[in-house]
Amino acid sequence: MNKVIKTTDAPAPIGPYNQAVQAGNTIYISGQIPLHPFTGELVTDNITSATHLVMENIGAILAAAKAGFGDIVKSTIFLTNMADFTEVNEVYGSYFEDNFPARETVQVAALPKGVSVEISVIAVKS
Repeated sequence: MNKVIKTTDAPAPIGPYNQAVQAGNTIYISGQIPLHPFTGELVTDNITSATHLVMENIGAILAAAKAGFGDIVKSTIFLTNMADFTEVNEVYGSYFEDNFPARETVQVAALPKGVSVEISVIAVKS
């Protein structure tokens, strides 16, 4: 049976989806954008701040599922400008100690609310 994961420490969904769904030991976290969970404000001043907020939102959802960044096995990063790759990669990498997950990074034409970065992950609880 699937379990819906919800937390007020990450932004509420802006459409008909859940923050995350756990199926067995696998947690599927929906794409997170740099939306502040408490103020509802977007962080768009720079890609570094935006990426940190995205990762913090992912961390809050992982915590609600009793998991952590070390449990992530796969991630997808969506960027509207591949020129941001180096900065996003640096921030993203700082959230892992070792054993980085599998990943792809793709450039897209647009993202929800006009943001420049969105990240989704799949985690497996040990």
